[in-house]
Amino acid sequence: MLTTQKGVMIILDGLGDRGIPAFGGKTPLEVADTPNMDGLASAGQCGLVDPLFPGMPVGTHTGICLLFGLSKQHTMKLARGPIEASGVGLNDNDQALYFRCNFATLKKRKDRYDILDRRAGRINTGTESLTAAIGQVDLGDGIIASLHPATQHRVVLQMEGCGLSHDISNTDPGNQFKTKGLLTCLPNDPSDSAAVMTASAVNRLMEIIYEKLSEHPVNRQRIDNNLPPANGIICRGPGTLPKVKPLLNQLKLKTAVISGESTVLGLGRLLGYDLFTHDRFTADHNTDLHAKVKTTISALDDHDMVYLHIKATDIYSHDLNPTGKREMLLKIDDAIAPLINDSLVIAITADHCTDTNTGRHTGDPIPSLIYNPRGRVDGCLEFSELACNTGGLGRINSSGFLLSMLDQMNQLENFRPKDSIFIL
Repeated sequence: MLTTQKGVMIILDGLGDRGIPAFGGKTPLEVADTPNMDGLASAGQCGLVDPLFPGMPVGTHTGICLLFGLSKQHTMKLARGPIEASGVGLNDNDQALYFRCNFATLKKRKDRYDILDRRAGRINTGTESLTAAIGQVDLGDGIIASLHPATQHRVVLQMEGCGLSHDISNTDPGNQFKTKGLLTCLPNDPSDSAAVMTASAVNRLMEIIYEKLSEHPVNRQRIDNNLPPANGIICRGPGTLPKVKPLLNQLKLKTAVISGESTVLGLGRLLGYDLFTHDRFTADHNTDLHAKVKTTISALDDHDMVYLHIKATDIYSHDLNPTGKREMLLKIDDAIAPLINDSLVIAITADHCTDTNTGRHTGDPIPSLIYNPRGRVDGCLEFSELACNTGGLGRINSSGFLLSMLDQMNQLENFRPKDSIFIL
């Protein structure tokens, strides 16, 4: 009788990097002393993983979707807004329109809003008070809007009403083009009356939020403390809650997600996975790694697959801090030691690569490994971008990486035509 094995996939957000001049052209992972990860690499198989396509940068939700078992087809249709909404518990209204937003620092001029800080200094206190001050906003045309705080500077916009359309543009110009200021929300098709109505409502809301928050006590205090005020929001990724069934559910695997990041938790909730979180599980460098690992071990008692997500590696990259990223990798390597045993399949990968020189996501392939105590060994002696280049897994996409892990766990049967949706 075939014996299945349990598995843990460790997702180190933004793990892969590019050469850092201060490190002699090496990456944070290449200069980090990570004996436990190196040991898993030398006793397992390594490779390079492209989330979607070689050379194509992706966002967190795209990379996580694929690793969580959604097909490319479903992943490319899934907007970020509803994932963020699910992450804060807004998952019971499949008619509402949800946006992924940031609190931002804006400055109003006669004909535009300048964006001084897209993240309002990464505000992490007082956001509940700010969203409560907005309350339920009547935008006319039967549309009601509300804001809901997420992780740090992130916030979810919910719009309820009849005939809303997600076929509209973002108000967020992106970090690279923030000098354009807050963008006007526009219908992608000017002849689409629902999109025209929705876009107009979004633009009205942007003005209302700015007026309400500019003199809010939280922002007055932030200004007094020389901190950028969170006096507006920037929006992107509108969509409604999807109905999807991932591969792990098709395989009837009981799955757990351990994270402190709302996007990851939101996706896990959408897919019906069990969530494990705690106040000590944050999306920053102060997350309690040892408690996360302890929770992972506990979750394995009654789960087949456990995802352990750590966000801090990505945060350090966005903050252009390669030393912090290297030090975080040292802490992670130390924390995962209790997971390593002779019965557990362990995978280490990421949702995407993030270049610490620029702070942007890149299309570089992700260094990844799969350790199976009864599996093949490919000869890689360490875990790094350079070493994984020669690994036995080769260069595969995230769906292929997940399938390879599930195969190592003896959870897959022979291919059937109906399975093709998960690998196309």
